[in-house]
Amino acid sequence: MRKKVYSLLAALTIWGAISANVQAKEIVVKKGDTLWAISRNNGISVQDIKALNGLSSDLIHPNDQLNVTLSKKYIVQSGDTLWGIARTNGTTVNNLKRWNQLNSDLIRPGLQLVIYPNTAEPSTITAKAPVKTAVKSAETQVPAEKSSKTITVTATAYTASCEGCSGITKTGVDLNANPNAKVIAVDPNVIPLGSKVYVEGHGYATAADTGGAIKGNRIDVFIPDQKSAMEFGRKQVKVTIIN
Repeated sequence: MRKKVYSLLAALTIWGAISANVQAKEIVVKKGDTLWAISRNNGISVQDIKALNGLSSDLIHPNDQLNVTLSKKYIVQSGDTLWGIARTNGTTVNNLKRWNQLNSDLIRPGLQLVIYPNTAEPSTITAKAPVKTAVKSAETQVPAEKSSKTITVTATAYTASCEGCSGITKTGVDLNANPNAKVIAVDPNVIPLGSKVYVEGHGYATAADTGGAIKGNRIDVFIPDQKSAMEFGRKQVKVTIIN
């Protein structure tokens, strides 16, 4: 898709389906906390907390870190695949199968799936070591997964609303219909299309787009708001290619 060119402080910056109420949040368990109290305070069920964090019991310990990301519901449409749904929502097929107790990759139209967008494997979120310093936000925390590769790239930002832009990524994600999708544009020779990545300071995203100026160690971060995209500027960040 075509990109819009932004000028910021005289530097040329070229810039390359999650519901709006989804919130990514991680809390640290305090002495006396219970799953029931945590669920009530964060508007998420005990069952969802346990599924999201891979917990087999209600037992939690002080200083454990729990992901309490709100879930969303998705109705399977004709032609949908678990791989496509996982890619669009920044997660994995294994997660979808675990959360929905699926024994195979076969899904049918009309099936309702529960999804925790942009979430790591549950087994990587559970009971972490005691926290001695302030907990980092979900946007800046280094991913817990064992990564295959971490590279340093030049990052800029783009929107889907520029003149001449289709709003459709290289892999078919409609950014106008999904303005909160976590998507980046990449050079497929460096970061394969469809890869799940962790962008320093931005969080989890999917490599779902390309761009004429995105060559080598460069990425374009999709930001729905034009003003925020312009303010993003150009910066050096680390990108962890997870899968």
